[in-house]
Formats: sequence, C-alpha cells, structure tokens
Amino acid sequence: MPITPFHFGPGAAVHSLAPKHVSFLAFCAANALMDVEPLYYIITGQFPLHRFFHTYVGATLILLMPVALLLGALKLASVIPLPNPFAWKQLTIRQVAIGAALGSYSHVALDSLMHSDIRPLAPFSEGNPLFRLVSLSTLHWSCVAAGVLGLALVGIRTLGRASS
Repeated sequence: MPITPFHFGPGAAVHSLAPKHVSFLAFCAANALMDVEPLYYIITGQFPLHRFFHTYVGATLILLMPVALLLGALKLASVIPLPNPFAWKQLTIRQVAIGAALGSYSHVALDSLMHSDIRPLAPFSEGNPLFRLVSLSTLHWSCVAAGVLGLALVGIRTLGRASS
C-alpha cells in the first residue's frame, strides 16, 4: 500500500531523540513523495511498481523536494500571510534537509526489506541485498515499536516541560 504509516514510526523515534535537528514533517513529506511513484504505477497497471525513486540515487532527489517546498513557502509567506500549522515557519533548512534525508533513505531501506522489485543500488547494481533479511511481521512491528517509543519520548518531554 503506498504511503504506508509504518514508515513514520522510525521518523517519530529519530525526531523524538533529536527534535531540534530533525523535522518530522519533512521526514513524513519525503516518505509520502516517494510513494507517488508506486501509486502511479499501481493506477496505470505497470510493473515493477518501485523504480527510480526507490533507489538511493532517486531518494537523493526526493530529499531535495521538501527543502525546495519550504524555501518556496517561506518566500510566499513573506508576501502573503499563510497559516502556520505544525510551526513550519520556524523550521530551518538544516532541520528539513536532515528530516527529508532520513525519511527518503530510510524509506528505500525499509522497502528493500519487503519488496522484491526494488533495486536500491541501481544503476550500480541490480541486486537487493536487504530483501527478506527480516520477516514482514518483524519489520512492521519494529516500525510500530519505533513509533510508540517516539511518541512516548515526546510525551515525557512535553509533560516534563509542563510540570516545570
């Protein structure tokens, strides 16, 4: 299923460990942008579903998109008032770049574990050394556990700030 929330679990964990350095919003945006590719191929009935953007080379291009979107939105916000949900106007280019990089590269790694049609090292190799390295249930439960851990750490940090 494209744009699976399982990818967001590791992002929540990483963001909770380094909230001033990693944008969770950019992490999620990079993941969602990557899955436009298989969504297109599902809709058009073309196989393989995972192609260029599900390689590390393609993921490098994907990570630039949230950065470009932030720069464009900030420029637009200097001209017209835009809403600020999730405090996106306070994000730095560095936070967005780190979040997007972690999101796009982890997406390729996680999908490489479960999808046989991914060639993560293309054009340098047609192999997928990660395929079935762990079971699908282990992969999914690990992503869920990372998300729960991330949410717990954010909750603890928030409660700590509220009580001080």
